[in-house]
Amino acid sequence: MANRGDRADAAGRPSGSTRAVDAAHALDDDDDIAADEAAALTVSVDLPAPVRVAPEEELALSIPDEPISAGQLGLVDTSTMSIEFVGTDLEGSESIDDVDDPGVLDVVPLPASDERQSRRDRMRGEVSKSPESANMLTADRLIDNRKRRRPAPEGSWPAFVYAVTLHLVNLGDSPKVRARKEIDARIDKQFEGGTRFVPVLTRKGGVGKTTITALLGMALSDVREDRIIAIDANPDRGTLSERVNKQTRSTVRDIVTQAPSITSFNDFSTMVSRDETRLDILASDTDPMLSEAFDENDYNVVADLAARFYSIALTDCGTGIVHSVMRATLQRADSLVIVSGGSVDEARLASETLTWLEANGYAKLVRNAVVAINTATQGTSLVKLDEIESHFRSRVREIVRIPYDPQLAAGSVIDYKGLRDLTKDAARRLAAIVMDGLPARRSD
Repeated sequence: MANRGDRADAAGRPSGSTRAVDAAHALDDDDDIAADEAAALTVSVDLPAPVRVAPEEELALSIPDEPISAGQLGLVDTSTMSIEFVGTDLEGSESIDDVDDPGVLDVVPLPASDERQSRRDRMRGEVSKSPESANMLTADRLIDNRKRRRPAPEGSWPAFVYAVTLHLVNLGDSPKVRARKEIDARIDKQFEGGTRFVPVLTRKGGVGKTTITALLGMALSDVREDRIIAIDANPDRGTLSERVNKQTRSTVRDIVTQAPSITSFNDFSTMVSRDETRLDILASDTDPMLSEAFDENDYNVVADLAARFYSIALTDCGTGIVHSVMRATLQRADSLVIVSGGSVDEARLASETLTWLEANGYAKLVRNAVVAINTATQGTSLVKLDEIESHFRSRVREIVRIPYDPQLAAGSVIDYKGLRDLTKDAARRLAAIVMDGLPARRSD
């Protein structure tokens, strides 16, 4: 007999077991709805990027942040030393003991490992415990200075010994060569802060002022790598351009009239004549009427353009020291070269030139001036040159004698390489002395 509970009633309602199954399905539906609601409430959070860990080779080259004490370096025995800190009395008698929290000085010990080596240790041949980077292969670490070969010596005897010993014995340069290189180093003095102007002047004509200007410029250009120019600012028809092979007919007047169109060194170089030593010479006007018109303003135009392209500018001045060109020349001067002959009147006029300069506010230039005594003038053999030198030494910085040379006495084109050795040595010494007196740095 079937169970009464297993039969459906007459109205068609399910039995008890059927209702239990329906209830289970209802619970499953509720779970699905809850899962959907939980998924809808999910929040995404971006985690921070992982911290970069430096490799060992980078740590080997870094500087540790921990301070190093003298005791840890083994320089001081910290076991028997104590340090007492005393506060500064800022307000009344308050000391560091009265401060509520004076702080504690903690010394952090060094890392126990010896992996961080200095480059000095590695230069001694010690092997690093960590891989080295390419930056550690420096020249001072790898090159053995003991195996560097000195340059071949100059001079007859040192060169002979060097060749006979198959380059094993190097006596160095001879004294004469060392003196020459010392002069070269003085001539090749480096400057900062604009062009250096050096006027060459005297109150008397015919003492070799133009020749001294050309010699000085050639000696400078033969050694230095920068540009040197000699400007003929003689308002009475100068002859400086005749000391070199003329390559142009342009003069200072052309520079003045064409100044707005001169924008590069190539434009300027077409108006100068260049010597074999690379000395550039700017000629003066050959027409006396135009020469007299060359005044202070014209010289400033020429000097401003020369200052754009040249490191040193020599100025061959006229004999008229009261001319306006002379005023503009002296205002730009960094040093002076006063030319004197070997006769009594030539030496006296050169000294009077110094007196005029001192009386007109150029005493500083006089003290820094150099006197070049041209011994090729007439009457030199009759005077005591030592007395002339002693007189000028009391007034100027240095004196140089320019010896007689047949090529200079001709008054024509100067072949610098063909001059006598004594003449070239005097010109080089004059150039070195002039460079010594020029400021290496200048703000303007």
